[in-house]
Amino acid sequence: MLLEIRALAMEYGTARVLSGVSLNVAEGEIVTLIGANGAGKTSCLRAISGLNPTAAGEIRFAGERIDTIPPRKRLDMGIVHVPEGKRLFPRMTVRENLEIGAFKRRDSAGIAADREAMFARFPILQARQKQRAGSLSGGEQQILAFARGLMARPRLLLVDEPTVGLAPLMVQELSRTMRAIHRDGVAILLVEQNAAMALRLASRGYLLETGRIMAAGPTRELLANDYVRKAYLGL
Repeated sequence: MLLEIRALAMEYGTARVLSGVSLNVAEGEIVTLIGANGAGKTSCLRAISGLNPTAAGEIRFAGERIDTIPPRKRLDMGIVHVPEGKRLFPRMTVRENLEIGAFKRRDSAGIAADREAMFARFPILQARQKQRAGSLSGGEQQILAFARGLMARPRLLLVDEPTVGLAPLMVQELSRTMRAIHRDGVAILLVEQNAAMALRLASRGYLLETGRIMAAGPTRELLANDYVRKAYLGL
């Protein structure tokens, strides 16, 4: 198993935002974490990437315990976090933002080859490579955020709410992008409020409510779950 989380707990001050969370992601798998706002989904991703400390439990990546090591070492291991809101450098060009994604690497020829591969995969980025990232549309910025993450050559991509505020056509484009990333063998843990899209995209899913896992299994089972259908799919 690539990612294993066991009995994870996290606190903000005196408030416990995660309690006894256990989940796993296999090599090259897409797994989704769904739930309402405030359920603890983003907190879970931040715990995995090391942006927030944990209160209990453990996180293992490729068999190694990582909840005690700093974020930069987790990045070195292949864990890349694409946060909600893209977090690009708006005054820098598309090309410069891509290259920042590879800031930990020292193989200049490999970086150049990966940059050209991103341009081939996402032609809109090639067409906009000299533009400032802040001038792109919301969907284009999200594609750039994905591409920047891929420049780090991840084994696991943590993706937080990529479709917020996007038009339906751009949501479809981002779904195709994540499928393409998956075909390259990159595992994805997707946090997404658009439960219908996320459950169609992933092979397995977890339902998080008030910091606890309330349901888990293959996405076909979650799509057929009466509670999930009523509470999250509007059916």
